This record gives sequence, C-alpha cells and structure tokens, in this order.
Amino acid sequence: MTELSSYHRETADAYDAVAVLYADLFRHALDGSPLDRAMLAAFADTVRAAGPGPVAELGCGPGNVTAHLRDLGLDVFGVDLSPVMIDLAREAHPDLRFDVGSMEALDVADGGLRGIVSWYSVIHTPPRDLPSYFAEFRRVLAADGTLLLGFFESEGEPVTAFDHKVTTAYRWPIDDLAGLAGEAGFTEVGRMLREPGEGERFRQGRLLMRAGGGAR
Repeated sequence: MTELSSYHRETADAYDAVAVLYADLFRHALDGSPLDRAMLAAFADTVRAAGPGPVAELGCGPGNVTAHLRDLGLDVFGVDLSPVMIDLAREAHPDLRFDVGSMEALDVADGGLRGIVSWYSVIHTPPRDLPSYFAEFRRVLAADGTLLLGFFESEGEPVTAFDHKVTTAYRWPIDDLAGLAGEAGFTEVGRMLREPGEGERFRQGRLLMRAGGGAR
C-alpha cells in the first residue's frame, strides 16, 4: 500500500483504536435491518445479471458485509485502511480475502471489478476530496459495473459534519451525493431512504448506481 496521507493515517489510527469494540457492536447489524439486506440483495442481483467477476467492499471493517455479499453468491473481497480491522476480518472470515489499502488508490486494474460496495466508507471523507474517490471507483469498475453507497443522509440540510463516535463524519443530501457520483461517470439506478432504527441518530441513505450509461 502507498504511504498514507495524514488524514488517512488519522482515520486508520482512530479505527484501529476501537476495532474490537466496533466489531462486537456491529456483528449482527444486518440481522435487524431488512431494508438494508434488501438493498444489498438488489446490488448482488444487478452484479450477477451483468456476468461473473470480482466485487470489492471498500472500507470493509471487520468483514460482516463482505461475508454477507459472499453468501449472496458474489466473488467478493474486502479492503480497509485499518490493519486491526483487517486482522479481525481475516480471523472471523478465513475463507475470504481482506487487504489493507486505501480506496482512493486501489491495487486493481482499470475495469477490473464488477461491483463496489461502499457501506459507510466515504462518510469520513472531507467533501472536497470525495470526487477523487468516485473517480477511482469509476476507474476500477467495468463498463457495466455497479456501485452501492451507504451513508448518513442530511435530512434537508446541506453537507453537515457531525461528531461520529470514531472520527469526524459527514451527512450528505442524497441528491448532492448522486450528482457528485454522476460527475464521475455513474448513472443512478435506484435509491432508498430509511428512518433511524434503534440506536441510530440519523436518516440512512442508499444509492445504487451503474458505471457508464443510463439504466437498462
């Protein structure tokens, strides 16, 4: 992995420090969220319809969503900045591949992926830097590749920073985030907003997007 910037290093260190607690807290998060499972299933169906190929979960943490995607029939691997998170993911899911890396500079060939899941992994990215992430996602996705974003939605407000329990994060208007991805070459396929569940503070947003042209 290339040398991390100070921002990436701070984020990695923050997650290293809470990795064990984080893994325990979110181990069964999908069990109580049928809408989130439905969105991940829609992503998996869309990827499979385009043909076989690898999928990456970027910002995979302890690997729970990566394993869920595997169970949905995808050839998936995980990438995360935090070495401790990657160690936990490898321990919990020894049959899956997990790499330490930055989703801003992926060790993947152009067009090498069929799909990307970014499940709350861009929430800590300063808004000015997010276009470079989307450009990298577009670079590594095949022409008919699929992107799924999970994030905190801003509920009518502009992009808003908040005191995430690990490190500063941002809530995004869903239209603005879709527009930013569109500028990088993505076309929206579908979206979902759900209200906060138990223990959640904010509305949750999901965007399903296709690389390249419009929806089929």
